[in-house]
Amino acid sequence: MNYFLAKTEPNTYSIDDLERDRRTTWDGVTNPQAVRAIREMKPGDIVFIYHSGGVSSVVGTAVVKSPGRDDPKNPKSAIVDLEFAGRLDSPVTLAEIKQSGKFDDWALVRQGRLSTMAVPEKFVAWMRARYPKAKM
Repeated sequence: MNYFLAKTEPNTYSIDDLERDRRTTWDGVTNPQAVRAIREMKPGDIVFIYHSGGVSSVVGTAVVKSPGRDDPKNPKSAIVDLEFAGRLDSPVTLAEIKQSGKFDDWALVRQGRLSTMAVPEKFVAWMRARYPKAKM
């Protein structure tokens, strides 16, 4: 199983929307590096949902339900189907992630505008320690 992080503006599509819809097709990603991350996703992988746009927090998780694939509406993009897995009891802010000093080499910290990325195993372990009951 692999782990990814997907950013969304909460006023565009939030964790509330994903929880209500239960399942969605994640689209709209055009950065080549982020598109590669979506193409690497496989059913059963876990995606941390991250609210950007001033909120800057990991707010929940989703499970990948389809392989990443070409976006039929945009040949430079990719899409994947996600299913709501859960919310975090309290969001983990980007400030907390940076202050930990453990993830300085991760794209979330180094490339602030990248919307979708792989998640290092050490972040998953850190999150599991913080949220032992969360679906990860």
